[in-house]
Amino acid sequence: MRVAMYYNNSDIRIEEAPTPKIGPGELLMRVEASGICGSDVMEWYRIKKAPLVLGHEVAGPVVEVGEGVEKFKVEDRIVASHHVPCNTCHYCLTGHHTACDTLRQTNFDPGGFAEYIRLPSINVDRGVFHIPDNVSYEEATFHEPLGCTIRAQRISRLSPGQSVVVIGSGISGLLQIHLARISGAGKILAVDPVPYRLEAAKKLGADEAVLPSEDAIACLRRMTGGHLADLVLVCTGAMQGNLLALESVERGGTVLFFAPTAPDEKVPVSINDLFFRNDITLTTSYGASPHDSWLALELIQNPLVRIKEMITHRLPLEETVRGFQMVAKAQDSIKVIIEPQK
Repeated sequence: MRVAMYYNNSDIRIEEAPTPKIGPGELLMRVEASGICGSDVMEWYRIKKAPLVLGHEVAGPVVEVGEGVEKFKVEDRIVASHHVPCNTCHYCLTGHHTACDTLRQTNFDPGGFAEYIRLPSINVDRGVFHIPDNVSYEEATFHEPLGCTIRAQRISRLSPGQSVVVIGSGISGLLQIHLARISGAGKILAVDPVPYRLEAAKKLGADEAVLPSEDAIACLRRMTGGHLADLVLVCTGAMQGNLLALESVERGGTVLFFAPTAPDEKVPVSINDLFFRNDITLTTSYGASPHDSWLALELIQNPLVRIKEMITHRLPLEETVRGFQMVAKAQDSIKVIIEPQK
């Protein structure tokens, strides 16, 4: 089979690899759609593991079923989570599934930028879901990023009527904006350095969208009648965005960091200004639990969830490197889908 082998963001080669052999409890999926995630193009993180096949937002049909699998059959349309928890450790039992050691060690064989992938038995048991008939493969790939968004907004306790600032309007930020709007948030402000993405933010639910060079704080106060934000969702690793987040949160509010910084960067935090007397919460969210992924797939069926509008490019496997470069440059693309069978 063909795979897109990652060496770096500018060097992704189409190579031949053996089609995986499955064992008991496993499935073989033919990959019809595989989304490029922002984390895929974090070169500082990925390159140390290269060469490898990336891709974890996958959807396609079952082409082979391992012994003992009863929930799925050949030709079933499915999505699969690449990381799944054990459901029995201290972290899982206290609701912190994405802190589970098992979740951090599980994955596909190989990644989703390939014609076929093997789904291990633990993934089949708790991370594979049937795709509803009214959902396409490309829409179904959003079960993973939307599941992560659902978890983030649950952790941050987003409530109807709250004012929200979303810093970064790539696909993660746009999903945060769109879900916050559907969930009944009050005023939503988007901040991003790319005008193309600011336009997308307004179409998907932001009341205002500004460049970082503009006075986001003044705009926020105009929107809210003089207040700062009840919730700030940071969807960029840029230091400027992280610092702006700390300036944008109202007393009693929450800042949720949804993207990692570069490995050596540290965000300065004043205990007195942020915590003492101001009751501000700083938190993070990584990944999604199986329930979050299932809920995302349910939401994608709802016509209010405008997933299809976020897909800007559909590319064959041979153009994976082009897709990576578009996502890395973050200029005129939102969600890029690789279609290995085209």
